[in-house]
Amino acid sequence: MKIYNTLTKKKEEFKSIKDKEVGIYTCGPTVYWFAHIGNMRAYLFEDFLKRVLMYNGYKVKHVMNLTDVGHLTSDSDSGEDKLEKGAKKERKTVWEIAQFYADFFKKDLKSLNIIDPTIWVKATDTIKEQIDLIKEMEKKGFTYVISDGVYFDTSKLEKYGRLWGENERTEMKGRIEEVKEKRNKADFALWKFSPKDEKRQMEWESPWGVGFPGWHTECVVMSINNLGIPFDIHCGGVDHVFIHHTNEIAQAEAVYNKPMANYWMHGEFLNLKDGKMSKSSGTIITLETLKEKGVSPLAYRYLCLNTHYRTKLVFSDESLEFAEISLSKLYEKTVELSRSEKTNHSKKYEEYKNNFLGFINDDLNIPSALALTWDMIKDKNITDSEKYDLLIDFDNVFGLKLSSIKSEEINDSKYIIKIEKDGIPVWTSDISIVPEDIMKLVEARNEARKNKEWDKSDEARKEIEEKGWQVEDSGEKTVIKEK
Repeated sequence: MKIYNTLTKKKEEFKSIKDKEVGIYTCGPTVYWFAHIGNMRAYLFEDFLKRVLMYNGYKVKHVMNLTDVGHLTSDSDSGEDKLEKGAKKERKTVWEIAQFYADFFKKDLKSLNIIDPTIWVKATDTIKEQIDLIKEMEKKGFTYVISDGVYFDTSKLEKYGRLWGENERTEMKGRIEEVKEKRNKADFALWKFSPKDEKRQMEWESPWGVGFPGWHTECVVMSINNLGIPFDIHCGGVDHVFIHHTNEIAQAEAVYNKPMANYWMHGEFLNLKDGKMSKSSGTIITLETLKEKGVSPLAYRYLCLNTHYRTKLVFSDESLEFAEISLSKLYEKTVELSRSEKTNHSKKYEEYKNNFLGFINDDLNIPSALALTWDMIKDKNITDSEKYDLLIDFDNVFGLKLSSIKSEEINDSKYIIKIEKDGIPVWTSDISIVPEDIMKLVEARNEARKNKEWDKSDEARKEIEEKGWQVEDSGEKTVIKEK
């Protein structure tokens, strides 16, 4: 299995520290507002990574943090704490804000069929450990104090910024805002003092004064405390490379003189046609937005399967509609294949399995694995039973809930009803599910078709569609679907 390591800027063979065990840390949300679908793309990439590792027989220990303090509105240690700002805006306590948005985030993960982390950890649960880490940095001469907090002196670390490529080094010149008393432009806060004229809701005593921890320090503690140092893989979005992950590495190496993680993996942005999706600009789309439009979150998951995690994904209504249609076809094909007579697995079956493994083990080449799946479905040299078994097997990585699709016993009724439960199709012949007025229109359409009264048939079909249903003909049966 090979993965791209941001630290070395190349694709490397993955070797875990412990045989067939993997420790992963993924940067979770700052729980001050709703996560948008661009945020969720990062968590989907990490879910695909986790599933690929599990498909390869690894036992995965996955730690994800919930940032509930310390993340300022600027990456450069200025501005308000995002949680404190959110609490003022919504007139709630910081603790209420954090709990509400953390719960909502977990609900979003479930909607996308993302496997929960092994360990959730809140930043506010590790304050003592963060203070202890800063004390260690202080002992080793990496810190200094100015009027607004305790800072890390980047000039004292020889390899500071080694996660950067040339693009990040160029960006360094203009992105970080100045803090007047800082010794070096790249220096960052480890502990921020509470404003003298303001009582914060989240603040703690420390050897340096009352305040709160820096965002970067939190992740160092939460990852290493749960996974040790070094651990196997650290993940996040590409926006974390330049500052957040660079500053995590700096602190870990200053204290432990060891690499923090052996592999660093980063997912690319999701962009709208007009540019990057941003909470600060208000240009966001959430899963709730999609649900309100009648789109299953799993259709968005399918959309993300089509673009490699290190490639920007341009989101549009058209691309989402294509994903919806494709997923619906895949569900229907899965139901059709599930009814086939069981057969033994052939060499062709094993060939498809090996090719699938080859793709997913090539730096998570999920798009090629998905294309292979559609080729397999069309292949006449493999049985329907084998196709079904391969679909269920491949879905351990895709996570589209193919094994949850139900095709209930279709009796001798001339009707097949297709409905959805939690975004998963269910086929049945129970016409009681269909509203009475829709059934009357369906009967009228069928009667018109029987009498070759095509105009009346079309009128009935249009009225059915206007009421939120669809009707199709399949052999001798009529298929009635929810829109």
